[in-house]
Amino acid sequence: MNPSDISPIILEKAPLILAEIKKANNILLHCHPSPDPDSVCSALAMKAGLEQLGKKVVIIRGDAETLSDGFSEFPGVEMIVKKTFSEVDLKEFDLFIALDSASPDRVSAKNPPTFPLSIPSINIDHHASNTLFADFNLVDRCTSTTFMLFQLFTLWKIDITHDIALNLFIGLYTDSGELKYEPIDYKVFQAATVLVKTAPDFIDAIFTMDNSQRPETIFFEALALNSIQTFLNGNIAIASVSLKQIQENKIPIDSIHTDIPNKLKSVIGWNVGIMLTEKEPNIVRVSMRSRDGSIFDVSKLAVALGGGGHRAAAGIRFPNTTLEEAKQKIVSKAKELYNL
Repeated sequence: MNPSDISPIILEKAPLILAEIKKANNILLHCHPSPDPDSVCSALAMKAGLEQLGKKVVIIRGDAETLSDGFSEFPGVEMIVKKTFSEVDLKEFDLFIALDSASPDRVSAKNPPTFPLSIPSINIDHHASNTLFADFNLVDRCTSTTFMLFQLFTLWKIDITHDIALNLFIGLYTDSGELKYEPIDYKVFQAATVLVKTAPDFIDAIFTMDNSQRPETIFFEALALNSIQTFLNGNIAIASVSLKQIQENKIPIDSIHTDIPNKLKSVIGWNVGIMLTEKEPNIVRVSMRSRDGSIFDVSKLAVALGGGGHRAAAGIRFPNTTLEEAKQKIVSKAKELYNL
């Protein structure tokens, strides 16, 4: 990538971030709650890049009990340590880097850490809703955190090896909706071209990622699709599954990795697709997708209700809330924001 194509924000912040990294010896990375490929792959790529700089790096799994079976071909995934952030002794580290996390509750939703920490912290993220919670913040609204790392590694002269390239591409590919969703431009495709040239086996990783569903996941999707309701003249489609349904159907919590919101917004006239899941008693997790983020900006809806994300994809976590209460809050706020 030519320097002229690198984001001005990244050009400005890259030397400052690198200077902080060079001061550290032992660095902690994490996966955010319910980790997606951009979270996992950005951590794996960053670990490999930092190790080229002579750093010792640990990635913790965070809140997730398990990682998706579909992640098994992400290079280095077996090195992710099964620990939550609250189980880590920060005295063992001299730098924490938060990746793909817009706020402290994306470091841990169960026990959100209080910033500033006892050690320096860096926040590298692409969500417009980022709260700039760390000591050093690099936030650039773009396709993915892995796309940001590609630009940073270019500036830092990190050797983009096969393993780094594969992780960077998978994060970029998935978070852009398979290179379909904005913000996307020729620079993203330039980066993708460089990465797949270095890791031509990317097809195998995508196949594994897309074809590692468990039967329980399909049963969960059946429950969700059977629950669909539409609101506000059909503009909003909502599916919901309760904890009671999950337990009655013996669906393991770690099998719940679905694409329901995208299925819903694929229907003509359903401009926003929303999935509500009660994985824990009275804690409702919300995933939202928009057909047109310029008209139905779901990040605004999410932020207004305590969540965050992008214009076309966002999420919320409602504590102490029933499914019906969460649904009512979302519909009421959507009616207000979208003038429906």
